[in-house]
Amino acid sequence: MRAVKTAGIDLAASAPGTALAIIEWGEWGARLSSVDVGVGDGEIVTAVADCAMVGIDCALGWPDDFVEFVGRHARGERVDQSHDEGIAWRRRLAYRETDRDIHARTGKLPLSVAADRLGLTAMHCVVLLDLLGEQRGGAVDRSGRGGVVEVYPGATLRVWGFERRGYKKDAGVRDALLASIEVDAPWLDLAGHRERLLSSDDAFDAFIAALAARAHERGLTPPIPREHEDRASREGWIAVPEGRLADLGPAREMV
Repeated sequence: MRAVKTAGIDLAASAPGTALAIIEWGEWGARLSSVDVGVGDGEIVTAVADCAMVGIDCALGWPDDFVEFVGRHARGERVDQSHDEGIAWRRRLAYRETDRDIHARTGKLPLSVAADRLGLTAMHCVVLLDLLGEQRGGAVDRSGRGGVVEVYPGATLRVWGFERRGYKKDAGVRDALLASIEVDAPWLDLAGHRERLLSSDDAFDAFIAALAARAHERGLTPPIPREHEDRASREGWIAVPEGRLADLGPAREMV
């Protein structure tokens, strides 16, 4: 059987901090075929051309309420204050529906794309989505119903039951985390890339993003609630797996 590929992108505001990982999947298991840091948009588009699913660790859109708020202000109109409840209203402007969903499911609140440190990276993401859309013959569906999906490595690790505190800053924590991952996924071959994953938290997050992309490709992430589908097509929707990492493994025992 032909191997299926999934890609994970840990996106940054520019190429130097952007990482890309690609995993090949087959009935024999999975193999981390490549992981690179400092990749440009052209390199990404070329590398993921034959990937069944691309997981991007970045917000794919802005909150509807925030877009309306900024649009009114830009046009010189009074903002809609009918729902102004102070800080609660401003928080509603700052967070997407998917951010609230992830917080309810995992206890982890994503950074706000409207009011936190993600703005420059989200602007980069818009350009990358346009390029991926051109490659795939149409605009990227930000809800994840096409071949591109928004992922969240930190929440993915939490849902899969891995101890993740400090992994972004400490190579020793990443080493222990990788050891736990290998116990749960003995069918996963890191193929000589362990040191790269240990030396860079960006590379590590891209690796987890590629695993999360596989979970979404296999239907192992919850569906979008029907009442949020329309909003998700504009704001984006984070696909965080259910179950365990082991669920991604081959259907039969490896020999």
